[in-house]
Amino acid sequence: MHRPTLVRSLRLSGALSVVAFAVAVATAGPAVAHAEVEAEGARALEQNVELTFFAESESSDAGISKLEVILPKGITPSDITYKEGPAGWKFATTSRGYTVSGPKLAVGEDAEYVVTVRQLPDVKSLVFKTLQSYSDGHVDRWIELEDTGGDGHGHGHPAPRLDLKPAADGATLVSPSPTGKPTTAAPSSDTASGAPTTATATPSAKPAADSTEGDDGMPIAVPLGVGAAVLLLGGGAWWFRSRRSGSA
Repeated sequence: MHRPTLVRSLRLSGALSVVAFAVAVATAGPAVAHAEVEAEGARALEQNVELTFFAESESSDAGISKLEVILPKGITPSDITYKEGPAGWKFATTSRGYTVSGPKLAVGEDAEYVVTVRQLPDVKSLVFKTLQSYSDGHVDRWIELEDTGGDGHGHGHPAPRLDLKPAADGATLVSPSPTGKPTTAAPSSDTASGAPTTATATPSAKPAADSTEGDDGMPIAVPLGVGAAVLLLGGGAWWFRSRRSGSA
């Protein structure tokens, strides 16, 4: 090969390599950014499991300020206890999960926090859809069930997924919530032993009428006394008139 032609070929090859490297670097950043969840050795039906969440920053000019998680079926907001996270961040439950938010993190700083789940459901894997908000209002939606490459270049937004090992022998599902049980009165000792119970008479709101009262509730002695007084006054009046007539 003629020397000038060889030089031109080498230069062209080098230029193409530089371009390919630049394209790879430019497209690699979004591909590696993810929201993830970890719990080493987690098993189905395991209780008091610590879950560690990671949310990588994708913004070059704003900091992460809030993470909202939509809980999978089998886990309720009341099952979650916040353990630790970025300084100044607070935990709050929502109708579909919870939020962890606070002062914005430094630009490019990833968010990490830990929660405890009262019990994991009996499933093979759990998906925690996550909305990642930045201080400038932008939101990354890590909600895809698979890393499908939504932008056509393999840069999807898969939701954090936790694969679980099979439940341990003898593991059972506890009640959904300690406060969710209806309150019932404790049975009496007779009922608990199977002995028949006897209905207890309920006292009347109005005491029974005394036998000395009439149908209208007035004691019988009252009308008798009134009648005697009338007879006495009538007899006295008759005696007084008779006496006056005799004197006349």
